Amino acid sequence: MTGSSCEVWFYHLERSGVEQTLPVLLEKTLAKGWKALVRAPDEQRLDHLDQMLWNWRDDAFLPHGLDSEPHAARQPVLLTSGQDNPNQAQALFLLDGAQAASLEGFERCIVLFDGREPEALQAARTQFKAFKDGGAAMSYWQEDPDRGWEKKA
Repeated sequence: MTGSSCEVWFYHLERSGVEQTLPVLLEKTLAKGWKALVRAPDEQRLDHLDQMLWNWRDDAFLPHGLDSEPHAARQPVLLTSGQDNPNQAQALFLLDGAQAASLEGFERCIVLFDGREPEALQAARTQFKAFKDGGAAMSYWQEDPDRGWEKKA
C-alpha cells in the first residue's frame, strides 16, 4: 500500500450513504481535471453504482463506465474491482473495504465507509493503520449530523 506521494483521505459517513457522497466527490474530482477510479469488491456492487451514477441527479451528468465495457481506458470515471488503473486516474476511490495493492500513480486515495456499520468501521480502521504505517499522508473526515464534514486528523 505504499510507494507514492499519494494523499489518503478517509470519509467516515454518519448520515449520508455512499450513494449520496460518492457522486459529489466525483464531481469535485472531475472539476479538478482529474480522472477517477472507483474500486468496489464485487461486480454486483459495481452494477448498482453504475445505475446510481446515471440517475443520481436530473441536472447533472457524471461520465463513467465499467471496466468490462469497451473503451474503459477512456472513461473519466471508471468502476472496477481490479487492481490496475486502466484510465490513468489521479483519484482512487475505495468502497466497501476494497483494497489498494499500490497507490503508485495516484494523487489521492479516498476511502468511503459507513461508520454506522461495525464491520465497515473495523475494516476502515485496519486500512487507516496500514496506510499510516506505510507512510502515507493522511486526512480523516467525519460527517457530523449537525455541522457537516469535520476534519478529525
